[in-house]
Amino acid sequence: MTFYKKLSPFYNLMVFYCIISFLLRIVLLFHPITQSSFTILESLKIFSLGIISDVFTFIVASVFLWLYLIFISNSKYNKPYGYIILSVFVGLFAYVASGKSIFSEYGGALPKIVLIFIGIKTALSALLLFLPALKDKIRYWLFAFVMFLYVLLILQNALSEYFFWNEFGVKYNFIAVNYLIYTNEVIGNIMQSYPVIPLFSALFLVTGIVTYFILKGSKNYINAIPSFNEKLKISGIYIVLFAISLFAIPNLAKTENSKNVFVNELQANGLYKFYLAFQNNKLDYFKFYKTSPEQKAYAILKEQFPAISGEKMIRKITSDSTENHKNVVLITIESLSAEYMKMYGNQQNITPFLDSLAQKSLQFTNLYAVGNRTVRGLEAVTLCLPPTAGESIIKREDNKNKFSTGFLFNQRGYNVKFMYGGDAFFDNMQDFYSGNGYKIVDKSSFTPEEITFSNVWGVCDEDMYNKAIKVMNAEAKENKPFFNHIMTVSNHRPFTYPNNKIDIPGDIKSRDGGVKYTDYSLRKFFAMASKQPWFKNTVFVIVADHCASSAGKTELPLDKYRIPAFIYNPEAKPAKYNKLMSQIDLIPTLFGLLHFSYESKFFGQDVLKPDYKPRAFIATYQDLGLIKDNVLTILSPKQEVKQFDLELNPKPGIAPEYQIDYNEIPMKTQRTDLVNETISFYQTASDMLKKREYQKSVNINPKIDSGFKQASLKNDKQITRSERSFQ
Repeated sequence: MTFYKKLSPFYNLMVFYCIISFLLRIVLLFHPITQSSFTILESLKIFSLGIISDVFTFIVASVFLWLYLIFISNSKYNKPYGYIILSVFVGLFAYVASGKSIFSEYGGALPKIVLIFIGIKTALSALLLFLPALKDKIRYWLFAFVMFLYVLLILQNALSEYFFWNEFGVKYNFIAVNYLIYTNEVIGNIMQSYPVIPLFSALFLVTGIVTYFILKGSKNYINAIPSFNEKLKISGIYIVLFAISLFAIPNLAKTENSKNVFVNELQANGLYKFYLAFQNNKLDYFKFYKTSPEQKAYAILKEQFPAISGEKMIRKITSDSTENHKNVVLITIESLSAEYMKMYGNQQNITPFLDSLAQKSLQFTNLYAVGNRTVRGLEAVTLCLPPTAGESIIKREDNKNKFSTGFLFNQRGYNVKFMYGGDAFFDNMQDFYSGNGYKIVDKSSFTPEEITFSNVWGVCDEDMYNKAIKVMNAEAKENKPFFNHIMTVSNHRPFTYPNNKIDIPGDIKSRDGGVKYTDYSLRKFFAMASKQPWFKNTVFVIVADHCASSAGKTELPLDKYRIPAFIYNPEAKPAKYNKLMSQIDLIPTLFGLLHFSYESKFFGQDVLKPDYKPRAFIATYQDLGLIKDNVLTILSPKQEVKQFDLELNPKPGIAPEYQIDYNEIPMKTQRTDLVNETISFYQTASDMLKKREYQKSVNINPKIDSGFKQASLKNDKQITRSERSFQ
């Protein structure tokens, strides 16, 4: 038997992994979400460099296989070594089982996992030591189990990559890392969204068949265990390849530099993308991004906010009218892309109520979400701050006592609540909102009688709105205004909702159905609210948290960030605001309409003021973008800066203010003014968070010196009309 055959477990599994990765790339290439065409050179790049990356990634991932194989031995079960090894395992088992081990300090499931692993090793050592006649069979079946496990993980990873692409149009990213934390919701979502039993039955069947053939080609290793010298050779070869792989993988990743994002994603290895996302969940802006001297960054910021006093962000917002303490209901709607609404070109009539409500409201027709996760949308309307790199502030440790929407309402004597139909523990919402002065109403607040339908994400929107009406009726009796922030859940995969509500059955799990049911529930909410005595004294703010999908040809495709938003006041005349704006501007604009006077740290602005300069922020967890003057500027890690000219790609039959499709054309010459401005916004926001200067502990007094008066809005007839309607 040649030495080459001693490597058979490695190369058989590696060939299988590369075949699966190759087939996966073909499937993803033709997936409907991959809205792109590829040149021959791009296709060659995807598959050639992709397969090389797969080989090196497998070498690194097979480190556990190498450790298992080199420790297979007969000599270690000879006396007295066998007894010594068994004694060590028994001692370790007792140490972990005592509950006083180092693993117990970490808590959670870790001590149990370690205890189970050591227990299995102890039992196997005892069997191999005391039942030598069964040693070969036990070892063979253990070897078969390890092969089965590797095949299963390879196939499971391919399935996971497919479903992740199906949801987000990319390989693993930061979202996948988050999914490891909230396993209950994620596993529940999978269970309710896909035919899990047939899927996993097929998975295990295919795994068994593949394992059988791989075992046939690899069992020579176990039938004739390599000698010590042969193991040294195997280890030498593996260690050299391992070292080469550690160098090659990140360098191959640098070749993922196409202007077409789909080319980069398809070329990339999913496991390495997951590793990068795990490493980059905390991104220090000052370490990874292009910066300016601090004084210059704040000087540029002050040009955007002339009212800033001093060196930092604090500025006085004053009104020449008395503050209007109307009730406010802010509804952030899950995954409501602009393209779902009629005015933006949708012909399926899936948002009839929202379409009609928009015509009765102050519409913001050119508003962009800051990100592609719910926590980013919630962060935007709560903190009115540009999206900083890495994890959302909501999920960071330092997420409490911030200068927030809730703080300003609390200061004026409002009852302030965050309402969510699911478990507010998810995405750290409970910790964030309770730490910023909000009372929490979530699924745990519901009685069994109040829940008519729920899925893994929580109660259906109808149940949430019914609960909200009860809460607001109780609040109205306290003779205090209320601010209630409601986050919806029904328009989320698996898109299940009660049947017989709309003309799309809830059990077919349709995204269009999820949108239409969300719209239906909102109509019922307004029907109930309109009968309440507090209704006419209430302002309703409706906005999406983010779009339904963020996949596109570029890093930041504009059409995947455009969202509907409007403010409805039952006693106000409808109006439109068509200038470019950001999700972070919505609440400051509301405060302007309510004539609030306050000292602000918000980066968001009242867009109805004549000194507002149109711009919008859009970002992923690592790419930070600014839209201004028909240019998209993107800051990326490693101090990279890209700029794109935005060329409107108009669609017939849609009014100019509702056009959302733009071609992003790389600029040959950078506009340094916009680069500096983008750096200024993101650097100063990161700086204030890092130095804990975005806390609420500013000396804020709603009765601000009357000497600080804002510019009058009387020159803008449309805006003046909107302001008057709120008085």
